[in-house]
Amino acid sequence: MVDKHSPLPIYYQLAEELRRRIEGEELRPGDLIPSERVLADKHGISRMTVRQAINSLVSEGLLTRRKGKGTYVASGKIEQPLQGLTSFTEEMKARGMLPTSRVVRFQAAKAPGHAAKELNLSADELVYEIVRIRMADGIPMAVETTFIPEALAPGLTREKAADSIYKMISDRHEAGIGYGKQVIEASAANQLESEYLGIPERAPVLLIRRKAFLGDGTPFESVKSIYRADRYQYAIDLNRIQQ
Repeated sequence: MVDKHSPLPIYYQLAEELRRRIEGEELRPGDLIPSERVLADKHGISRMTVRQAINSLVSEGLLTRRKGKGTYVASGKIEQPLQGLTSFTEEMKARGMLPTSRVVRFQAAKAPGHAAKELNLSADELVYEIVRIRMADGIPMAVETTFIPEALAPGLTREKAADSIYKMISDRHEAGIGYGKQVIEASAANQLESEYLGIPERAPVLLIRRKAFLGDGTPFESVKSIYRADRYQYAIDLNRIQQ
């Protein structure tokens, strides 16, 4: 229970109580937690204080909000090692999850400036621009905006883009997929991203920019991904550097 005479902030006490209930499995993944009104009445505190407590646990990934439905105990995060270049489809299948994609934009057009630079293309060369919502077991995990040179993926269609593009590229090019360069940073979901992912606007997300190359060094993909921070995390093993 909340102790109003404690030097600890009330929102922190409530957050810790909810945390204990989650860690003690009194509240399990997928459970709906009591509403802000119920928690405020139970503890005799303001709904603003309750909201602050819930926000802190949402930012940690312990709770997740569903628009129009309430706040739920989050499922465990998917952990992706930073070593190695894999596709979303390969990652999810390796975890026994069903990967699917919903293509929300697919077009062939002249490469915009940043994509042309990333892919070493001239201004008049065409690229496929593909925006996909990537899902695991039906749950939206990420929004990806991908640019691929048309010359490296002839015949790519909207329907084929819903499947693994990496597999198609690998099958079509003898050099195969070689390596990638990736940058990860913290960000906040904009309005469109929040709609696609079913999360609140300004919710924390992982912004990932990647450039991938064929085995012969030809760049074949420039992609920006927005991953839900409440469902996804990256891990890396670190070796001690001898001084």
